[in-house]
Amino acid sequence: MGDRNLSSIESDIELTRERLASTIDQLAYRTSPKTIAKREVNQVKGYFVDANGAPRPDNIIKVVGGIAGVVVVFALIRKIVK
Repeated sequence: MGDRNLSSIESDIELTRERLASTIDQLAYRTSPKTIAKREVNQVKGYFVDANGAPRPDNIIKVVGGIAGVVVVFALIRKIVK
């Protein structure tokens, strides 16, 4: 510490403050509800649409089939219970 003068210490402190402020800004952005919602919407869109904007029929068929299966199961259960 003998070789360091006051101005270099102050400079290091200022650089550390700037990095910390930048990190805090990044964390605030990444954890904001709006950013999280946008990221989730993009993830769901990415499942159903490829990078070129064309639909992915294989994934769409899987989801529609799953929904149809659930509806059929509920209809059967309702019919059995009556």
